[in-house]
Amino acid sequence: MDNFFLIAFTFTLGYILQKFKIFSEDMPLTLNRFVIYISLPALILLEIPKLTFSMEMFIPPFVAWVVMIASALLVLAFSRLMHFPKKVEGALMLVAVLTNSSFVGIPMITAYLGGDSLAYLMMYDQLGTAIALGTYGTFVVVYYSHSGKIVPSQMLKKVLIFPPFMALALAFLFLGNSYPSTVEYTLHALSSTVIPLALVAAGLQLKLFLPKEEIKPFSVAIFIKLILAPAVAILACGIFEWNNMAAQVSIMEAGMAPMITAGAVASMAGLAPRLASAIVGYGIIFSFGSSAFLYYFIN
Repeated sequence: MDNFFLIAFTFTLGYILQKFKIFSEDMPLTLNRFVIYISLPALILLEIPKLTFSMEMFIPPFVAWVVMIASALLVLAFSRLMHFPKKVEGALMLVAVLTNSSFVGIPMITAYLGGDSLAYLMMYDQLGTAIALGTYGTFVVVYYSHSGKIVPSQMLKKVLIFPPFMALALAFLFLGNSYPSTVEYTLHALSSTVIPLALVAAGLQLKLFLPKEEIKPFSVAIFIKLILAPAVAILACGIFEWNNMAAQVSIMEAGMAPMITAGAVASMAGLAPRLASAIVGYGIIFSFGSSAFLYYFIN
């Protein structure tokens, strides 16, 4: 209950601060940068070494990629069926496919599954959605906005120098080992800022305006992201008979809200920015209810 109160409070606080214009408009960017460059790497370095090396630790990234591929195909199918404009399709290819596996996923899922889920959360996030954002996300922006040529080496470089990914690579070197008490205390202090900063930033960016002409693509995105995506994850885990913490984390992550960063990328690329912001904003709100249903369903 304490975790849920913290999630609701910090998210609402961010929205109130936005409405009263307490901070400058670039404050969400500043908070997100702190989380990406400091808080999240600290959390990864703290939690990943606690894993025991096994095939189980690779279940989350496997499920993440299966879900994202299936979601992208579903977006294309719905888009062609309903004749969405190209830029709308491009926006959906980002916000209906990429999940909020860290900023919302970490506080939400740990509230349900506890601290033991954190290491698996990091695997889903860093080997799944984080890499997808740098590779698949770049491809979508280039293709749908005609902003330039795709250069694979540049996409690879972006992934390799992404701070959380660098932290993940370093953390693997410490599998099965513990840090000196001073280092562990410092990592714990820094990692504890992930939830409040990420959710305040999410509240600061929340946009609830939704014009009538965008209801159809909005509904498609929410349906795919919060209903079909976790259904694909449940199916994948069922086929391989995975019934453990890694599988539960994977299913819950698949059903999280759309990625905030994906919405920002869509907006910056001119891919239906108003629609993308609305999908992210409402998606976060709806995910409070859908995640509760999903948790009770898989249990």
